[in-house]
Amino acid sequence: MNLALVGLVAGMALGFAGYFGGFAAFLLVAALGAVGFVVGRLLEGDLDLGDLGDLLRSRDRRR
Repeated sequence: MNLALVGLVAGMALGFAGYFGGFAAFLLVAALGAVGFVVGRLLEGDLDLGDLGDLLRSRDRRR
């Protein structure tokens, strides 16, 4: 599935969640989508666990 179609589906899911469930449902769907994106990248091998550690560290500790 290409990224444009994935983005379209994610946008539609967020729109429906926001319309029918309110802002809390919108945030829940967005958070679950972000977690699913990271887990999918990890399983495909596009992202390494060391890369995630770099994202979570402050800039001063990266050097």
